[in-house]
Amino acid sequence: MHCVRHTHWTWLIAAVLWITTGVNADQNDERLDPLFDELQSSPGVNVSSVIEQQIWVLWSRGPTDEATRQLRRGVRAMQRGDLDAALGVFDQLIDEEPEFAEAWNKRATLHYLRGDISQSMADIEQTLTLEPRPFGALAGLGSIFARLQQPAAAIRAYEQVLDIYPQSTQSQRNLERLRQEIEGRAI
Repeated sequence: MHCVRHTHWTWLIAAVLWITTGVNADQNDERLDPLFDELQSSPGVNVSSVIEQQIWVLWSRGPTDEATRQLRRGVRAMQRGDLDAALGVFDQLIDEEPEFAEAWNKRATLHYLRGDISQSMADIEQTLTLEPRPFGALAGLGSIFARLQQPAAAIRAYEQVLDIYPQSTQSQRNLERLRQEIEGRAI
């Protein structure tokens, strides 16, 4: 057992070092494809969670150092509840780096928090155009459709998440809840 634990931690440390090398990334980083392949074939939730975090690290790095700093500033502003400041940061970032998918994704989240569902959906659409595998954006789309009382559309969004990230327990739960809701209406 000790050897297995040691091997697991060695693998985790190696993965973190591998993912943190290089300054810039974004949705075009060549390290993403193998990570998504691993995510598809992951044997369980714990391994999937590590892979998911590696993907988020790459997605959260902009094509330039400044883009990465701006994204972090916007996220920090959102976390402290300063949604107007976050919007200004994300708007500027998107103006400067319109091909940076995670900037669009974060602004989609911000619009959702602000209650601007149509703008959130527009930003999710742009995110999906730039990066077809953003399971977070697709899960957000599922939440939006559920909120709009469109369970069939929400189900499709969560199914797309699970096509990309089969171990996503939150999407599995949301999908099951929505299916039960639809079955309950049919009875």
